[in-house]
Amino acid sequence: MRSCALLIASLLTLAATAQTKQRARALGVPFDGTTGPLNAITDVPGILVGYKTIIKGKADSLIRGKGPVRTGVTVILPKGKSLEGYPAGWFSLNGDGEMTGIPYIDDYGRGYGAIGITNTNSVGTVRDAIGQWNTKEFSSGNSLDFAFSMPIVAETFDGMLNDINGFHVKTQDVWDALDSAHGGAIAEGNVGGGTGMSLFGFKGGSGTASRVIRIDSTSYTVGVFVQANFGGRKFLNVAGVPVGKEITDLRPVVNMKEKKDGSIIVVIATDAPLMPLQLKQVAKRAVIGIARTGGWASNGSGDIFVALSTHQPGLKGSLEQWSTVHKEMMDPIYLATAEATEEAIINVLLAAETMQGINGNTWHALPHDRLVQVLKQYNRFNKR
Repeated sequence: MRSCALLIASLLTLAATAQTKQRARALGVPFDGTTGPLNAITDVPGILVGYKTIIKGKADSLIRGKGPVRTGVTVILPKGKSLEGYPAGWFSLNGDGEMTGIPYIDDYGRGYGAIGITNTNSVGTVRDAIGQWNTKEFSSGNSLDFAFSMPIVAETFDGMLNDINGFHVKTQDVWDALDSAHGGAIAEGNVGGGTGMSLFGFKGGSGTASRVIRIDSTSYTVGVFVQANFGGRKFLNVAGVPVGKEITDLRPVVNMKEKKDGSIIVVIATDAPLMPLQLKQVAKRAVIGIARTGGWASNGSGDIFVALSTHQPGLKGSLEQWSTVHKEMMDPIYLATAEATEEAIINVLLAAETMQGINGNTWHALPHDRLVQVLKQYNRFNKR
């Protein structure tokens, strides 16, 4: 009973946090498109998101295995807490990164169960932990069943703030994220796998957005979740405004000789009926949203995207029966993906808070008031 009460309290805290932080659109950043009610990937029916955020130790000299720790894990469950499959496609803009499970998507066009996002050195731990959770929750007891599945797990590098070689993400952390996964409003910024990330020389992390579109007489939702950890300050654009060239102070404090390029992982979900090859085309459109913010896939950046549909094909005997959006009608989905990816990245910047980590390294939050000032300067502020 106590653990149940703690879980409920944790969910209420997350929901309250998600609702009280001012997001980009509410601040006055002008974006195109119509959002879902929460402007989140959880606007797609059935999608759940869970986090485990691990912050330990004060900002100080790095001691491997002890900290400081600034990391975590994010899980996205496309079909709720189940092992039900879903059509999927993926795309790599730049492959200096990792995403497990992609050979299965390539050959069979499907994923099963939760998708995980974490730091670079914890991909194996998270993959195994998701598989173990699947087995614990869904195994028939037959050693030949496929409950472990082929988990999709991706990463970005948080070693500028986190003791990444201390391997602080454990199996129980992943299980905590899975057990606490929920729909509705979700937190952004310094949470889950995005805890220790940076973005355009500011603090980065986790973010989300959605779009509602109409094809013929039917409405569909496209939701995007990003773990954003990329970009140099001078490239940052917000709604077409060169914000990075206007806010040139608040530079990261890096007390290390070397600095590593970052990455971005994008998960796109929709309830539109799409086949795997169509979803691959959808995944490619994340590139447009990233480019609008100033990303350009530098050599050391791992930019990998997965797109999925929660709409299941029918089954009649041994035959799958697919009903899909016609090729000529795909443009609204492509545009929604680009728009939601762009907005999710900017939502990261608005939610993330200043963080210090190993060796006193510091990434500052993007100041809201100064962003508004720059948008007004360029006549791009959306007055409410």
